[in-house]
Amino acid sequence: MEVKEWTYEEFPEFTEEVEGAHIIETTGDEPGVLYLNDVEYRTTGDMPLRLQLLIPMCRNRRFDRPSDEPAPALPCVVFVQGSAWMKQRIYGNVPNISRLAIRGFVCAIVEYRHSGIAWFPAQAVDALNAIRFLKQHAADFWIDPEKIILAGDSSGGHTAMWGGLLQNDETEFNHYPGISGSVKGIVDYYGSVSVMAPDSNPIQISHCLPDSPEGMVMGGRNLLEHPELAEALSVECHIDESTKLPPILIFHGTKDRVVNCTGSVILYRRLRETRHPAELYLVKGADHGGPDFWMPKVLDIVEEFVRKCVE
Repeated sequence: MEVKEWTYEEFPEFTEEVEGAHIIETTGDEPGVLYLNDVEYRTTGDMPLRLQLLIPMCRNRRFDRPSDEPAPALPCVVFVQGSAWMKQRIYGNVPNISRLAIRGFVCAIVEYRHSGIAWFPAQAVDALNAIRFLKQHAADFWIDPEKIILAGDSSGGHTAMWGGLLQNDETEFNHYPGISGSVKGIVDYYGSVSVMAPDSNPIQISHCLPDSPEGMVMGGRNLLEHPELAEALSVECHIDESTKLPPILIFHGTKDRVVNCTGSVILYRRLRETRHPAELYLVKGADHGGPDFWMPKVLDIVEEFVRKCVE
């Protein structure tokens, strides 16, 4: 065989019969995921903010191989990794998110400025700027810019909800002027969406005190002494009939010790009262996160929701 720069199409297939060998038939459409790590979407101060990109692919449609066919334009799920608003373990959910990507969605995991360097609503601002970056570079990553869903877990669920509330904000926080941060839907996984109730965080003795996660993201303030700050942080306090929001899907475990399930119930009821499309799924026995939220049944619900939102 000649040694040269073979293209895939030109390269001759091995067809020799090998005694005892087994043949596995393929179509070329078997699904896989390409992981692009640490894609910078902007720098703030001296801190680069990065995305972890998971792109569906198969042998017949490879991201890294030129093709005469037009690049696909796929729905995109932008996922905000929770962290109690502190520094994120940004790679921690890559294996779980890949289960969603393999179903045909580009997935982007967002790094935000943590509460040690930026206060609320910086995290939602960063998520929206990540969305605008992805829209600007949609063709580079096989994304349909009109089919974007915002999701997140824990503090990331709170951030996703606030991204929905602020998605039409065109103030100085928009680092991509002329590009909308709007999304077609929001998926909130056990979000820390409200701190109004004294048992919002059942195992957190310092709830709403200056050194609590919610106190830190509000500038190290005591939210018990400043209830207006607790209200400013809590999502349900900012929703009425005139609020513009896309459809919302909420998951929460019934034994969540970190973020009380009742917070999601409060938000869900407020959404229903104000006539916003919302669905709530209570995951029986589930604690704060874990495999329960990535089982096939939950993924089926998320996939159906995403496809319905972007159809």
